[in-house]
Formats: sequence, C-alpha cells, structure tokens
Amino acid sequence: MGDVAAKIKVMPNGPDVDLDGLEGDLEAALPQGARIRGFERDDVAFGLVALLPTVIVPDDAGGTEAVEEAFTAVEDVESVAVESVGRL
Repeated sequence: MGDVAAKIKVMPNGPDVDLDGLEGDLEAALPQGARIRGFERDDVAFGLVALLPTVIVPDDAGGTEAVEEAFTAVEDVESVAVESVGRL
C-alpha cells in the first residue's frame, strides 16, 4: 500500500483572512499520518484567495475524508473541496 496525493481547495471566510496564519492552522489540524507537501494560492475574485494544499495521505479506506473534516473544523474556513487525487 502506498500514498495518495490530494490537492484540496480551501476557501477562507473572506478576503481579510490571514492566509499565512490559516496555512499554519491547517497544518496543525492534520490527522495522524497525513502531511502537507506544499501550498498554492488561487485568486478567486474580489480579493478572495483560495489555498490549495497538496496533502499526502496513506492509500487506505477513507481516503481524504479525515483531512477534509479536519480542515472544515478550522476557524476561518468557509469550504473544503478535493480538486484532484493521484497515487504516488
């Protein structure tokens, strides 16, 4: 069994959210066995910027669900959506 890389789109509550701080909060919220390989930023509209962390998780039952739930619980996160998934 290997690992899976998932790019997850995290939308902040608004354009005034500190994205550097939010990156740290997302890393702190990761469940056991998951890690972030890096972050990208995507300009959405009207100053709103989405974070796109690439998360590495073990390839087992549940996939990215635990990560999605953990990210959703982080303060200042409006929504979480998996953009792409691939095996490493």
